[in-house]
Amino acid sequence: MLKQLKTHITNQLDFLNEGKLLIAISGGIDSVVLTHLCHELNLKMSLAHCNFNLRAKESDADEDLVLELAEDLDLEVFIESFDTENYAKEHKLSIQMAARELRYSWFLELSEQLQFDYILTAHHADDNLETFLINFTRGTGLDGLTGIPEVNGKFVRPLLPFSSEEISEFAKVNHIKWRDDSSNKSVKYLRNKLRHEVIPILKEINPSLLQSFQSTLNNLNDTADIVEESTNAVLKKAIETMDNDHISFKISEFKKLNNPKAYLFEVFKDYGFTEWNDILDLLDAETGKQVFSQTHRLIKNRDHLLLSDINEELSETIKISEEEKQVETPFGTLFFDEADALFGKRTNVIFVDKKELKFPLAIRKYEEGDVFYPLGMSGKKKVSKYFKDEKLSLLDKENTWLLCSGSDIVWVINRRADNRFRVTENTKQILKIELK
Repeated sequence: MLKQLKTHITNQLDFLNEGKLLIAISGGIDSVVLTHLCHELNLKMSLAHCNFNLRAKESDADEDLVLELAEDLDLEVFIESFDTENYAKEHKLSIQMAARELRYSWFLELSEQLQFDYILTAHHADDNLETFLINFTRGTGLDGLTGIPEVNGKFVRPLLPFSSEEISEFAKVNHIKWRDDSSNKSVKYLRNKLRHEVIPILKEINPSLLQSFQSTLNNLNDTADIVEESTNAVLKKAIETMDNDHISFKISEFKKLNNPKAYLFEVFKDYGFTEWNDILDLLDAETGKQVFSQTHRLIKNRDHLLLSDINEELSETIKISEEEKQVETPFGTLFFDEADALFGKRTNVIFVDKKELKFPLAIRKYEEGDVFYPLGMSGKKKVSKYFKDEKLSLLDKENTWLLCSGSDIVWVINRRADNRFRVTENTKQILKIELK
């Protein structure tokens, strides 16, 4: 196995030979064997062990074994103790998900602080099969059936080509000591149920199950490449604009497709959406219709779909005193300067009669019933009617702020000034207000 791993690293993961590595070690057979193999290959490495304090004395015994192994191999080791149960309660997670979040977060933190190039985990071929079956039984797209990636950012899994039987045989032949996690025997967890009850039957039906499974994974990954290439070609035509607030997609490009629902899934699956029929219905919905995930939303706006984050930012009022010359806002910086004359014509700059202003000024979001007197027009207009006439999307409306003097609107910022504060021949003091 050592020779096979060396060949695999040379052919597929040669960057590990020069990298500074952090090995995630639980004390179980897989991670202990990975540690011994990497040590035999003279890789530059340290160990990181999480004590989740879930199995009382067993957890402490796991930690002791890791410390003993680090001393025997003369390796640097990092130990972190977690209150996993409380973390799970506070974040409303299962114990398994809480432990996963805690360990991966800590591994990344260690790698950043101590400049480890890669984090190695001991996932193997049987883990890959279990993950495939879990995703399959719960329902998934193609991505859920393409297996655990061997390299995913900083995380590398060099044992993926090897079976649990090969790892176990290596441990026994080399008289390696490890710890068995008693919780791995409990079939109340889906992964363990598949491991102990389902996969043995599949291996009995097909003794070459892992080899057949790897062939299936290779085919699925080839198909995934084709899907990605096709989706990227659609995106190249469909994306019209992209900025910090949203991405705008042309609906017409999706309607041209034979199966728009499949492409909508591929485009928006990474944003947490699950209601794919609702997203398909957006193509023919009225303007303003929305579909939400926990983190994002899709909005129908005339001929476009707008994708944006769900913004939890408070729309609190910002006060501006007469003495302030520069004010930071959620949408940019406002500058206040006295001017001798009007010059230029830009939407991000207005000139007002300072005498007409009542300080402190206020910056706030639009409220139902707001009216202003658009510069260049006679009479007043509801801000909502102005938005409609300007054909602003729901996102544009939500991201529009108002500069106010008392209860009066001075400026629909970056769009239209109010006529009541315009500079006239009687103006004695001109104030220039600019958004940058």
